[in-house]
Amino acid sequence: MEKKIIINVGRQFGSGGKEVAIGLGKRLGIPVYDNELISKAAQDSGFSPELFRKSDEKRRPFSISSMFTGTFEPSAESYVSDKGLFQLQSEAIRNIAELGSAIIVGRCSDYILRDMGCTLDVFLTAPEQVRIGRIVERTGLSDEKAGALITSMDRNRSEYYNYYTFGNWGVASNYDLCLDTSILGIDGTADFIIEFARKAGLIEA
Repeated sequence: MEKKIIINVGRQFGSGGKEVAIGLGKRLGIPVYDNELISKAAQDSGFSPELFRKSDEKRRPFSISSMFTGTFEPSAESYVSDKGLFQLQSEAIRNIAELGSAIIVGRCSDYILRDMGCTLDVFLTAPEQVRIGRIVERTGLSDEKAGALITSMDRNRSEYYNYYTFGNWGVASNYDLCLDTSILGIDGTADFIIEFARKAGLIEA
């Protein structure tokens, strides 16, 4: 692609957000960043990827009592706060966006890149039963456990997003486009996003 575009994909857990992002990447010929952001942030900062995974789209619990129960292991990484990790990951996201077109999944990328003029902010959702079905198919969990996992993951993502952006995760006014992936399916949703981007002048026709 000659014209630069950054597509930020927010998503409810089980809505197929990553699959849609991958479909967009294949159609547009641009890279997709999801878990790769963790590796990128770790590489740039010199910290281990595991440190970033522990706080990935959630705020880490910390209790001072852990310092006295043997679960606290003093090290340079022990003193990196959630805000510090968010800042490091934000820098990795900005560095990626500076290099060229990209599709970035979650991690407050719409907020981090809010000052760039070439972004399309998308939020993907789906009815709960559809999301439960996807999680059951993917993990083999029971419907009940899949539903509980969805509730937990969405709560983590909401708390993470709201804390760092001072916004409201999943609220339509925060995004350029909100879609229910169950209506058009994964491929149809990707196609619709591309057509929307063309009509918005973000992609050359």
